[in-house]
Amino acid sequence: MQQKIVALQQADKREHGDYESHIKVFAELTITEILKENGKIAGAYGYWRESGSEVLFEAPAVIIATGGVGKTFKITSNSWEGTGDGHALALKAGANLVDMEFLQFHPTGMVWPPSVRGILVTESVRGEGGILTNINGERFMFKYIPDVFKDKYADNEAEADRWYEDQDNNRRPPELLPRDEVARAINSEVKAGRGTEHGGVFLDVSKRISAEIIKKRLPSMWHQFYELAGVDITKEAMEVGPTCHYVMGGVEVEPDTAAAVGVPGLFAAGEVAGGMHGSNRLGGNSLSDLLVFGRRAGMGAAAYVKQNSTASVSEATVAAAAARIEAPFARTGGENSYSLHAELQEITHNLVGIIRTGSELQEAIAKIAEIRKRSANVAVSGGRKFNPGFHLAFDLDNMLLVAESTAKSAIGREESRGGHTRDDFPGMNSGWRQFNHIASFDGNQVSVRKQALPFMPKELFDLFEVDELKKYMTPEEIAKGGSN
Repeated sequence: MQQKIVALQQADKREHGDYESHIKVFAELTITEILKENGKIAGAYGYWRESGSEVLFEAPAVIIATGGVGKTFKITSNSWEGTGDGHALALKAGANLVDMEFLQFHPTGMVWPPSVRGILVTESVRGEGGILTNINGERFMFKYIPDVFKDKYADNEAEADRWYEDQDNNRRPPELLPRDEVARAINSEVKAGRGTEHGGVFLDVSKRISAEIIKKRLPSMWHQFYELAGVDITKEAMEVGPTCHYVMGGVEVEPDTAAAVGVPGLFAAGEVAGGMHGSNRLGGNSLSDLLVFGRRAGMGAAAYVKQNSTASVSEATVAAAAARIEAPFARTGGENSYSLHAELQEITHNLVGIIRTGSELQEAIAKIAEIRKRSANVAVSGGRKFNPGFHLAFDLDNMLLVAESTAKSAIGREESRGGHTRDDFPGMNSGWRQFNHIASFDGNQVSVRKQALPFMPKELFDLFEVDELKKYMTPEEIAKGGSN
């Protein structure tokens, strides 16, 4: 992305004499509010992270492409920016979020030491022979092979070990089960008290292959953890656990234009947009998503701008946005944003994570509401320059909205599907497949409602083999043969 932007700016310099004639990058700038006038997008408001100086953008269209929500959780592969800003900004502007109960947890992220917490340990480590064990030294994955996979995965160590040398005549090791199965198994071991003190299990590749081969086949893994944490994977096990990796839910958009439903002039693309990946994203599909819907968002916004003039942002709107930025400095003796963020992460990790129950989700909703109430009293000391507490005050508000949307969507869906697993509703329910959850915000709280899922278009239905569709669709749906 960066290289493409630089290339386009270089072309603009040659053709127009100015690098920023068509594209201007505002690095290290935080948007705190999407502005509207008369129900339509009028621009955005924010501040420079270095100085705290405020910035007003006037524009008839805004495209949100802010990525994911991982920092809402205690352990995540997302970078520090993944605080759900785009999801929350859209909600506050009157847009809806769809499918927020569906979160993808990668099974093996580092949980210790802190310097590498959340960083992914790729499937290649298990593919090269890495085994998962609990604190008792038990290779536990054999206990968690679902019935549907028992003909493909070994149920004993001897056969699993032989697979690495003879894949034609042996079943695969259960460490290579799909991501969600491995993540659920690790979570079960930890909750049963067989995890490490840091909430993980052990992944060890050193006992199967030599140090020389590890460095040759897994060079980035070896170098990364040795340099960042002093963990030598050629000699010792890694401490891993499920890490929040990707959110399937996001802004509800029109599929052809990526326009946010209900907010003229607002568009969204990438991970911040919902609906593209259903209940569980397949590996690699996020890139296709970006390419296709990023283009659609750009074209949709351009077409919208041609038909709508720029609305001037009123002084009252600017004053209100500026007052919200200044508010944390005006409070004294209030709550600490770091403490509240840590509390929120514990709640989401323990109660809204990979395995959910109705009682735990209800508890999470109540605790999130309490933190939201306390967050209204967050105070920031010092000035605006180089003040991370200032930044977190706004990030916290966004993450609370994301967490509330996720928990309320999750408690409503009484089934297990894709990136949403309910221990009290362990199976898929064909009736629930007919609905999306739509989250909206009234300025005080998030509400979630069911919305009927549009039926598959006939041209798409005809691309599938009927026997394949029968695995997921009801006989009544199959009989329809696609909508017209």
